[in-house]
Amino acid sequence: MSWVAWVAVVAGALALVAVGLGLWVWRQQKRLRTQLGVAPAAESSATTPTTPGQLVAFVANPSKPDVADLRAAVRKAASEQYLPEPLWLETTVEDPGVGQAREAVAAGADLVVAVGGDGTVRAVAEALVGTGVPMGLMPLGTGNLLARNLDVPLNDPLAAMQLALDGVDKPIDVGWLRVQAWESQMDDDIAEAADDLPDDTDVPRDHIFLVIAGLGFDAAMVADTDDDLKAKVGWIAYFMAGVRHLHGRRLRIRLTLDENPARQLRARSVLIGNCGKLPGGITLLPDAVLDDGVLDIASIDTRAGVAGWAQLFGEVVLQGVGVRNELPAKMGRIDHERARTVRIDVTGGEHVQVDGDIVGRASRITARVDPGALVVRVAG
Repeated sequence: MSWVAWVAVVAGALALVAVGLGLWVWRQQKRLRTQLGVAPAAESSATTPTTPGQLVAFVANPSKPDVADLRAAVRKAASEQYLPEPLWLETTVEDPGVGQAREAVAAGADLVVAVGGDGTVRAVAEALVGTGVPMGLMPLGTGNLLARNLDVPLNDPLAAMQLALDGVDKPIDVGWLRVQAWESQMDDDIAEAADDLPDDTDVPRDHIFLVIAGLGFDAAMVADTDDDLKAKVGWIAYFMAGVRHLHGRRLRIRLTLDENPARQLRARSVLIGNCGKLPGGITLLPDAVLDDGVLDIASIDTRAGVAGWAQLFGEVVLQGVGVRNELPAKMGRIDHERARTVRIDVTGGEHVQVDGDIVGRASRITARVDPGALVVRVAG
């Protein structure tokens, strides 16, 4: 067996040990919280839940399973809690929720609940930014990224709805990403799906993101994920797509944070995060906080093939439980930084994603934070 293979085996074993350690620490923390009767506290700017007489609107993605049954359950719940007949607005292929959420606000809705996956949540959030109208979540998607970070029930839509009705309002930051320069060889289907250039203007528009945007390996993984497989096995389909890109090229990147001088680096991905929890119990950005007014930037790089990825995975698991590996010359590493504005230039053009949605291929992107711009309904 070659030395590279031995290194890969050892790195894989260390990654498994790291996973075990992470699970053990998590269980000990959970047991301690139970013994002490302590629950995680949610900071909020208001503590008034939805009260009788308030109008609740639901913006629902009809392509998700059981949406028709949920509509009947929503009406029943509203009646039992002496709320007016709720608004039920369904998304379309042409409008994934922005127009429907704006219609709800115009109709006087006191709460708008996004019923669907991450795309529906992003669309509803885009319409609600700056309005002060709170957004609730009924997650029905594969990733459910914002719901995970807000501790919204993932497998019980009615429990999530009740949280939206009874919870408290919490202002959070949102991120905006703009594609400044397109890759000239971008696929036509991706360009059409990205819709970054509106028909009536040549000015690129901003894409909202609530959790993580990225360029490089992570976006290529999302772009390559099979939709049919995702419907069958959920978020694991992303992992299976990622395996196909483990041997992709390292990117040459020029990174500019705030007003600091630009610098060159090599990386597999650059992630721009508003919060850091991902499916599978992974915390990719442990320092990211939804209401701190800054973005968290992670530059991810690996060398030495599978061994580097194995070490990187172990490092991700360990940092999720508060353990940081600061040793230099690692085969796989994550470098963390913080900023309010970000500019990324990449040689050759790469896929770009926002909260798991591909917005095209680009050679330059910029991102900024909009502090406290969106109000969400969380547990009290």
